Amino acid sequence: MFWTYLAYIIAFFFAMNIGASGTAASMGSAYGADAIKNKWLAMVLVAIAAFLGAVLGGGEVVKTIGSGIIPSKILTIELVVLILAGATLTLFIANLMGIPLSTSEVTVGAIVGAGIAFKSLFINSLIVIIAFWVIVPVVSFIITFIFGKLIAKSEKRWPSLTKQGKWKKWLGRILVLGGCFEAFSAGMNNVANAVGPLVGAGMISTSKGIWIGGLFVALGAILLGGRVIETNGKKITKLSLLEGSAVSFTGGALVTIASIFGLPIPLTQVTTCGILGIGASQKGIGFWQKAVIRKILKVWLISPLASLVISYTLINLLIKTNFYNIIVILSTLIAALGTLSLYANIRKENSTIHDEGGGI
Repeated sequence: MFWTYLAYIIAFFFAMNIGASGTAASMGSAYGADAIKNKWLAMVLVAIAAFLGAVLGGGEVVKTIGSGIIPSKILTIELVVLILAGATLTLFIANLMGIPLSTSEVTVGAIVGAGIAFKSLFINSLIVIIAFWVIVPVVSFIITFIFGKLIAKSEKRWPSLTKQGKWKKWLGRILVLGGCFEAFSAGMNNVANAVGPLVGAGMISTSKGIWIGGLFVALGAILLGGRVIETNGKKITKLSLLEGSAVSFTGGALVTIASIFGLPIPLTQVTTCGILGIGASQKGIGFWQKAVIRKILKVWLISPLASLVISYTLINLLIKTNFYNIIVILSTLIAALGTLSLYANIRKENSTIHDEGGGI
């Protein structure tokens, strides 16, 4: 019974963190643009939308997380605990280091770590998921790039769209609606990250899982999402009301479509690429900030790999007691981190020499 209760506690705590981070961020652009000024009202709208998304459309992604990556027959209660612990621990460490990670990628990585530990993994399904982690953000960039061009022409032709007046009021409402739609899609896609392993192990039914998981996601958005929406809102204030709406509706639509097909998708990267698309449409190639692109790539690579290593290590340590595998994987991880650290130091030294020496 201890492992059962522990699995539920970790899963629902994970769901609250999902609501507090990715889901709450959905209303950031609307809040930052003053389309909705009351932060508590914004969080309540996000919570309701995310809950409805989970209940009405979260089932397919739950099936993928629960039994589409590894066989459900190997999912014991202890393994579920370690998968969820691996995902949660990865997010916790990342938060301490200030590195933003994708909950979908972290969860998939933890499940893959379990599959590797037990030599039981649906490779074809995993390849499809990883492919769409690349395809969907790229599609988001292309769509918002086109929207950005159209919006720039419209705002130039009708300047009243960017000024105070009746248009701003209606455009603000559209942006709030876009934020709710994005939160709805986040509920559809992300609640599975918390309850999918429970469903796969037969600890809870799919319908009951998405209802309870949806409630905890909503609770996390209301209780813990205030700081996230403040931060996210301030970062996106440069977008106009129309541009913010384009990003929200594009991200929401793409993630909703992915959810219908049961594909866990990183909403954060879809939204970020949408913002990049708007920026590139305005400023061209010069907009491409290398630091931003590197950050996206780091999140895409680190999220699943970190949780994979942690869950694999926990499983070998606490279930299989295979210390040889633990030593091998930890040695590889230390070597990789050492290489990255050395690379960073070399770049820093080269930058310093360049700054001091000028034309060396």
